[in-house]
Amino acid sequence: MERKRRLIEPGDLSTGEIFHLLRLANDILADPAKYGERCKGRLLASLFYEPSTRTKFSFDAAMLRLGGQVIGFSDPNTSSAAKGETLADNARVVSCYADVIVVRHPKEGAARHIADYADCPVINAGDGGHQHPTQTLTDLMTIQKHMGRLENLTVGVCGDLKFGRTIHSLVSCLSRFPGMRFVFISPEELQMPAFVKDLLHRNDIPYEETNQLEQAIGSLDILYMTRVQRERFVSEEEYLRLKDYFILTEEKMALAKPDMIVMHPLPRVNEIQRDVDSDPRAVYFDQVKNGMYVRMALILFLLGLDKEA
Repeated sequence: MERKRRLIEPGDLSTGEIFHLLRLANDILADPAKYGERCKGRLLASLFYEPSTRTKFSFDAAMLRLGGQVIGFSDPNTSSAAKGETLADNARVVSCYADVIVVRHPKEGAARHIADYADCPVINAGDGGHQHPTQTLTDLMTIQKHMGRLENLTVGVCGDLKFGRTIHSLVSCLSRFPGMRFVFISPEELQMPAFVKDLLHRNDIPYEETNQLEQAIGSLDILYMTRVQRERFVSEEEYLRLKDYFILTEEKMALAKPDMIVMHPLPRVNEIQRDVDSDPRAVYFDQVKNGMYVRMALILFLLGLDKEA
């Protein structure tokens, strides 16, 4: 298997490599102690130019649980970026110290730019509204765990589809598996962007668009909810008008299949009411836990430590 030196978008991994990572993540989940010193003496640089809780903590916890250590920042104002250092120079400098770099940045393409200059593997932890590949791996692990397969599924994605990088990554990746069908549920102003729909068209993958969650939910195997992201809007007035457009309630869950699962990348605001949390079909907190294990697997994979006894 060819060793990947970066993960900028899900397409950087073959489907075989994806299944390898999911098997490894499940093995780590089953016996974490076996991997407790696999990254001893290794350093992960965590470069977060944009706020994050789950993704940053997940990567930090993943490296620490593998026996490695973490350096980095969660506020660019505390780094040399505040002095005007370029991303290219930052990549060159940090890769002198670290064995692997994780970067989140508000601008699309920033992670790829850093990877072009770094001398160690680079992982994209989210770049603007473009891609979020490790969230996609987390989602795939969750789907496989709860649905038992990554094929022949009807997947509904609901909310902010225009700016939702988690959605763009997930749909693009799931489209590579057989028998997938998509339902895009959003207000007209937040519809799925053309580059994702063009990909589906080119590969003859069926999808439909609607603004009616109640009408669509009964046909779904998976409902992937997203928040309307205030930070992606230029106009506060536009954000306030659209933020409550879709809210998942117990009443709407009653219209769904008994084995449908509800996912969410978190954080949520009010798009899923709290009483839905007790529904066994709500798997978004399990999704969070899966994220740490799949990131542990990815770190081992990129460092070439996934095959050691």
